[in-house]
Amino acid sequence: MGVEGARLTASATHTADALATALVPLAGAVTARKMFGGYGVFADGVMFALVDSQGAAFLHLGADADAEFPERHGRMPYGRIPDEVMADGAILLAWARRALGAAVAAKRR
Repeated sequence: MGVEGARLTASATHTADALATALVPLAGAVTARKMFGGYGVFADGVMFALVDSQGAAFLHLGADADAEFPERHGRMPYGRIPDEVMADGAILLAWARRALGAAVAAKRR
């Protein structure tokens, strides 16, 4: 989730904690776990967001989300969350709800 060899930063930890806290209304139990130099963000055991080692946050992409996420996380189906979305809890929650749905659908395939 981070650049190979990059160290996990305090910014990454702060972003992961803030994202998990902001998204509690999504599923009630949203957790962030250290993974591959960054964090995976989970709801009900499904990873639907990630935070890279530098603190950039990404949501799982659905088929209809490509235009909203011009920056992707490498080859993974995750798009970077724009700053204005991170700053607006209601919009962030709506986007995260779609991302969780896309992650659940991808897991079923």
